[in-house]
Amino acid sequence: MNAPTSIWRQNWTLLAITLLISVSCEKKPSLGDPPTAEDAEFTFMPSASNQNIIEFTANNATLQASWDFGNGATGEGTSATSPYPFAGTYTVTLTVQNSGGSASSSQDVVIIQDDPSLVSSPIFNLLTGGSSKTWAVDSASIGHMGVGPNPSSASFGDYPEYWAAAANDKSGAGIYNDRYTFHLQDYSFDHVTNGDIYVNAASAGNAPFTDTASCIVGDFTASTPNAMGETWTLNQGADTSITLSGNAMVGFWTGVQTYKIVSIDSNEIFLRYEDSQDASLAWYIRLVPEGFVSDPGPPAATYALPIDFEAIQPTFTTFGNSTFGIVSNPDATGANTSANVLETVHGNETWAGLLVNLDAKLDFGTETTIKLMVWAPDTGTFRLKLEDQAAPTQFVEMDQYVTVAQTWTELTFDLTGTGTLYDRLVIFPGWNVPNAGTFYVDNIKQE
Repeated sequence: MNAPTSIWRQNWTLLAITLLISVSCEKKPSLGDPPTAEDAEFTFMPSASNQNIIEFTANNATLQASWDFGNGATGEGTSATSPYPFAGTYTVTLTVQNSGGSASSSQDVVIIQDDPSLVSSPIFNLLTGGSSKTWAVDSASIGHMGVGPNPSSASFGDYPEYWAAAANDKSGAGIYNDRYTFHLQDYSFDHVTNGDIYVNAASAGNAPFTDTASCIVGDFTASTPNAMGETWTLNQGADTSITLSGNAMVGFWTGVQTYKIVSIDSNEIFLRYEDSQDASLAWYIRLVPEGFVSDPGPPAATYALPIDFEAIQPTFTTFGNSTFGIVSNPDATGANTSANVLETVHGNETWAGLLVNLDAKLDFGTETTIKLMVWAPDTGTFRLKLEDQAAPTQFVEMDQYVTVAQTWTELTFDLTGTGTLYDRLVIFPGWNVPNAGTFYVDNIKQE
């Protein structure tokens, strides 16, 4: 019994030694030497044209370099320039890096006197009013918030062609009570959240907030403290944009903090920004000075039930990248032989659909159902939503299942006992399915 045990132990010891030698001799990948403190040093001097414009040069031109100019602006590259409109001492930090690591160094730049000419650009004055200016979302106007394709289409340009919010469409979401103040001094920026912000559901885990709650007008409302004393950087070029620091943001949070200025004047800023979770989308927000009352534009057209798309052909508003059109009935047989019907191609969002505003509130005291005809490419859920335009937080949603595909089917939604009166009708053909195909809808009525 002892001999086999001894042999086993000897063999195991030899195997362990062999493995140890093999592992210890394995060549480890090299990341290269990290930058040294000397690599991170830099020089600076005033430009020949202006003592308040400083030119910076990194000692090592072979490394990746990023700058914090101490005035709210940042830069990239081993040579960089930054303006300093106001007198003061600014701590400038250069960070260089390679595959082996990074190193940083800082120096103070002393500016002796102000140079107002460096902030005389019309955009600086429009943003700050020459000193400081507070902006808010233009909630009273149609299209104050919206979404379109990224890149913008050649037909529409920078415009929310997929969906644009109606006036006060997102009341209670945490967006209309936010305030954004641009200060000219030190390019300071204050974002007063009043406790919450409005968050894209896809970015619920990627935002400066403590927690989220489902929002009764879609997506999420998030508890978020004020972001005071942050900075804004104006990036001027072919596409002039604003970048905010820290936890500051504007409008509907989609995970980004850089906003392209589509247009700006003394009473309006129209911004475009991207979606960190969906590169195919671009979002839009319209700001006005705090307290400014904008022209809401013409009221949206309203219609009465029943809607059969024959003599009166109402316009539906689409969202989620869906389409809308009135076409000849492609299957004028069976349960629906009407001449004209609504056609919609379902967008790529699971919540894609259409809405129409009604000219009177629906009362379900006696007529308790909404009925409609649908031709669906496949079986699945069809959702109906009714809203109060004056109070979008008041709504009711109901689902019906389309059991037979590619034939006209009547769906009935029972609204017995509904206390609130509604004057907006929203439909979601192919609910909860992206790119669900082409649907036809007809004969929407209350009975």
